[in-house]
Amino acid sequence: MKPEYRDLILEACGASALCVGDKMQTLWSGYGEIVRVHLQGGGRASVVVKHVRFPEDSANPRSHGRKVRSYQVETHWYQNYSTNQACRIPACLATRRFGDEMLMVLEDLDAAGFDQRRSNVNDGEMRACLRWLAHFHALFLGVTPEGLWPIGTYWHLETRPDELEAMDDAELKAAAAEIDRILNDCTFKTIVHGDAKLANFCFSRCGQHVAAVDFQYVGGGCGIKDIIYYLGSCMAEKECEEMVPGLLDYYFTELRSSVNKEVDFAALEAEWREMFVFAWTDFHRFLLGWMPGHWKINSYSKKLTREVLQKLKR
Repeated sequence: MKPEYRDLILEACGASALCVGDKMQTLWSGYGEIVRVHLQGGGRASVVVKHVRFPEDSANPRSHGRKVRSYQVETHWYQNYSTNQACRIPACLATRRFGDEMLMVLEDLDAAGFDQRRSNVNDGEMRACLRWLAHFHALFLGVTPEGLWPIGTYWHLETRPDELEAMDDAELKAAAAEIDRILNDCTFKTIVHGDAKLANFCFSRCGQHVAAVDFQYVGGGCGIKDIIYYLGSCMAEKECEEMVPGLLDYYFTELRSSVNKEVDFAALEAEWREMFVFAWTDFHRFLLGWMPGHWKINSYSKKLTREVLQKLKR
């Protein structure tokens, strides 16, 4: 570890010494890594350091620019936004840019009791994530996403022209701009996590409490976009058919309990329920252009897409 990185971590944590532990994760496309750092002195036994390294050359300048911006957004998020215990995130202890490298020094969620990861979830664990999202969306309902992505999520149409061009489905390609407009013109907007897949939730031992990480694509938009992405990340098509209605009911019950009482919740719920099929179809559109053989391209997604295309024809 470079001396300037070591000094930043020690100062931020009030520690006297540190030891770099295991690499937890390599960042997408080789843009760095996440490591656990063990500390001596101070009030923390460990922290998590997200170390971003921007490559000098990129084969795809548009993709590279989007990734650079995503880390700038994530840094701004941790520096300027906070949540509460109902939608827990890691505390940010320090951030700094060193030329073509960035460091984020974050609370170790494992040490805070969120040391479990899930590759599949039971009903209670699934609802714990939906509860987190409901409280998150309620907390930021009507908040302008200053310094974040104006439109959150990594797949929205404006940032994905290459994937649109690569699509074979001519009818959906022709409808893509209208679907995007409908989603972006929602009356009720919040801040969305933007990458709310199962892998970005850290669970407590009992599985009933979660915290979320990875805020590279946090920004404005309709909250239901997080919901469709989360549900699609942990359920196959048959499960979607059977479980989505009840899980949506649960999400809206939690959302109702946590939004400001002055909000016209009936109107909000009606709008976001209507947007469910549009949001799911929008992500389906991205997948068709990005990875046509992806497992999430299934009969459930195709059914919702047909429903949306029929709505647009009417």
